[in-house]
Amino acid sequence: MTEDSARALVEAVRAALRAVADPAAAEPMRAYMKSDMPFLGVPMPARTAALRPVLTAHPITDPAGWRSTVLALWREATHREERYAALAIARRYPRYLQADAPASLALLDEIVVTGAWWDFVDDTAIRLVGPLLLQHPDPVRPALRTWARDPDRWRRRTAVICQIGAKDRTDVALLTEAIEATLADPDFFLRKGIGWALRQHARLDPDWVRAFADTHDLSPLSRREALKHL
Repeated sequence: MTEDSARALVEAVRAALRAVADPAAAEPMRAYMKSDMPFLGVPMPARTAALRPVLTAHPITDPAGWRSTVLALWREATHREERYAALAIARRYPRYLQADAPASLALLDEIVVTGAWWDFVDDTAIRLVGPLLLQHPDPVRPALRTWARDPDRWRRRTAVICQIGAKDRTDVALLTEAIEATLADPDFFLRKGIGWALRQHARLDPDWVRAFADTHDLSPLSRREALKHL
């Protein structure tokens, strides 16, 4: 993919989003998300419909083009929907995500740290970091162990929740380590993430989750979320 074709895709995405923007919806969307970055006013169904023909008309043909396109949309975004579009492109090409695990992990780390809010981080953690971990555990697992102890709460949340959806491929040792590293933190998003990760794993192994809750000093929020369906 040439630099010109990547730039053409970026510009086409921006134009498509602006063509369906609803200024009246923009401020309520920003207020709901508590976002400093403004919205165009394009809800998810309209965004998906607007991007579909653009992404079909501008295929990405290699991992380097995929990374450069995602990063351009992400870094240059003036409105939140542009960053949602960057994530949509990241998810659209799983083969490029998996082609170079260290480079992909660096890309996802930038998104997590600079996105710094649950809408960006949760999508990235579960739908991108998690699949990367399943296919490339050797480089990704050590990074997640480091993230689990990082001062940045969004790296830590990512380490906790990224295996949601892994089902019987869950690395229970990694999940345990990520949760234990942040048990004492009073942050709402970390405590909620712990409960969410445990609740999802309880669908597969409820006895393990009960035992974990019995042997760890979970916050009331984490415990309530973890045991909600047990």
